[in-house]
Amino acid sequence: QVHLVESGGGLVQAGGSLRLSCAASGRTLSAYAVGWFRQAPKKEREFVGGISRSGGSTYYADSVKGRFTISRDNALNTVYLQMSSLNPEDTAAYYCAATLSYGSNRDPQGYDYWGQGTQVTVSS
Repeated sequence: QVHLVESGGGLVQAGGSLRLSCAASGRTLSAYAVGWFRQAPKKEREFVGGISRSGGSTYYADSVKGRFTISRDNALNTVYLQMSSLNPEDTAAYYCAATLSYGSNRDPQGYDYWGQGTQVTVSS
């Protein structure tokens, strides 16, 4: 199995940028497709974007398309979420998750392993 740890969250002003990292230990992360999700208080967990095992394919929620970019460095066992043009609606706890399944998976139930989350707060 794989253990995931997110980092890079914090407080940022609207219009700013942040880069989140998802570092893996245990089994090599290249065996997994990875997704990013977020959850705001009193809201359901929401798909943000995903990346294939090789990094050759990425896909995003409409709400973040063009502002967020997912990448991965399998040599470092790390996946990144670069966020720009942030707005207060992006405020949430952000989670990375890993899955052995193939294809574009936007359903949290399709993921096998989760990190503990990192908080992103965007001030207006």
